[in-house]
Amino acid sequence: MKFKWITWATMLCSFVPCLWAVELPTSARSETAIAQVEPALKKALAAKGLKYGAPIFIRIFKTPGVLELWLESASGEFKHFKSYDICDFSGDLGPKVKEGDYQSPEGFYFVNAGRLNPWSQFHLSFNLGYPNRYDRYHGRTGSALMVHGNCVSIGCYAMTDSYINEIYALAVAALRAGQPYFRVHAFPFELENDALAKYRDNQWYEFWQNLKQGYDYFNEHKRPPNVEVSNGIYTFGA
Repeated sequence: MKFKWITWATMLCSFVPCLWAVELPTSARSETAIAQVEPALKKALAAKGLKYGAPIFIRIFKTPGVLELWLESASGEFKHFKSYDICDFSGDLGPKVKEGDYQSPEGFYFVNAGRLNPWSQFHLSFNLGYPNRYDRYHGRTGSALMVHGNCVSIGCYAMTDSYINEIYALAVAALRAGQPYFRVHAFPFELENDALAKYRDNQWYEFWQNLKQGYDYFNEHKRPPNVEVSNGIYTFGA
């Protein structure tokens, strides 16, 4: 398999330490996909007052099966750009607990350049980084949990190839422009009070209450929170 790495230099030296280079994996497939969607994306973003290459943020909702893509605006708040229907995900509502349970994960994850896979057997993909610190604290196991194309899932969030092309292009553009990583928040559904109250007897109710704190933080501030883990609980701050 032929592949190469491109070094994208950025120097942000006015008020912050310099970021000299970000290494991004690339392939002929990813370069072709990005070239195909980039002009239309730039036009659609400009229509919403957004810039190609701005930092991105992703939210996933198993129900109704939607991936939301947000970009940072000139004001510093994140603005919704587009929602993509998820083609397929595995399992039911609730987190992934162990390798082989065929559950798609729920929780707070991040993706850096090293988690991009432009050579994926599922067209293009990026690794969510499961298990994260919370998952490991609770003894959860699993690996290679992705957002990818090809519309098939055994624990991942699968998109159509046309959708992953756009999502992947926006991710690459943001990382190339200097965003060190982008956050992906995966939820069972929109964690509004009325919706969550219907699941009061569900085994994951307390877990979802904890996720709701991060969900509410973003809805209030329009910026994804800094997520930490303390005594096995997610905590959130600026």
